[in-house]
Amino acid sequence: MNAAENTGGAGRWPRILVSVGEPAGIGPDLCALIAQQSLPCALAVAGDPEVLEARARALGLALELRLLEQDEPPESHRPGRLCVLPVRASSVPVCGKLDAANAPHVLETIAAAVRACLTGRFDALVTAPVHKGVINAAGFAFTGHTEYIAQITGGHPVMMLATEGLRVALATTHLPLKDVSAAITAERLSAVIRVLRGDLRRRFGLGDPRILVCGLNPHAGEGGHLGREEVEVIEPVLAALRDEGMRLEGPLPADSVFLPKYLDRADAVLAMYHDQGLPVLKHKGFGRAANITLGLPIIRTSVDHGTALDLAGTGRIDTGSLETAIRVAIEMVQGTGGLR
Repeated sequence: MNAAENTGGAGRWPRILVSVGEPAGIGPDLCALIAQQSLPCALAVAGDPEVLEARARALGLALELRLLEQDEPPESHRPGRLCVLPVRASSVPVCGKLDAANAPHVLETIAAAVRACLTGRFDALVTAPVHKGVINAAGFAFTGHTEYIAQITGGHPVMMLATEGLRVALATTHLPLKDVSAAITAERLSAVIRVLRGDLRRRFGLGDPRILVCGLNPHAGEGGHLGREEVEVIEPVLAALRDEGMRLEGPLPADSVFLPKYLDRADAVLAMYHDQGLPVLKHKGFGRAANITLGLPIIRTSVDHGTALDLAGTGRIDTGSLETAIRVAIEMVQGTGGLR
């Protein structure tokens, strides 16, 4: 990414805040590395400045930190310098070693970043990865960034991943497979499609988006012979929304919906569950994809990978997904969305 001109609107750069995520993972590495680049935004990181400073030293990077005062906005990014919204860790993290004592710090980092976006101090939030297991082991019920942020902000969160040439949204997110069918109700499906279409218009600049909708069952149920969800729920919802003028195609068999003959005329695919759509997207663009939460009062994007504990502090990481997430956040602030 090259900082060429101020395209943030209203006479300033888009203000992007990155939450550092699990401090024992690669989140601090990613922030120290991305700070070396030229970025077309005003960038800040929410996290512990001492952790960021220590990780930069471990990576052999020169990094100047500037701590932001209460309500102070970030300045336009300069390579090698990083504005920090300070949230102190509970204990000193060790690369690659999870510590449940830092779970409250991880959650407070996310919450502080969300609050800073809700007040308008920042235009968008980009989240580095967290470790769900250690947060739950510390006694906090945590199913993921998406759900946690929605608890703070309200709204109807819809998870969508995007890479060049493909956007995949999910009707359900982090559920056991045995619970998916019961979760796909007419109310949920209708709400998800409305959010997806609305944000494709508002955040991605698509006036009349075309959405492909997967069936739940093999062969999209084969007219009810391989399951009744398509006949009883999905088809009636799509018919009602088409009557409102939405361009929806489906339910389509998930094993063929990702063929070019369908994707070439589509703006997004709606999968019924997590592992129906995301393996295809990650095969196509892992490391160059962004996780986007639609339906919130703030813009939120994320990387498409986990904490990579074994790589923390080694320097053997790729910043591609964080670069993509920042670029998409900037474009969503501008209402163009990108990646398709």
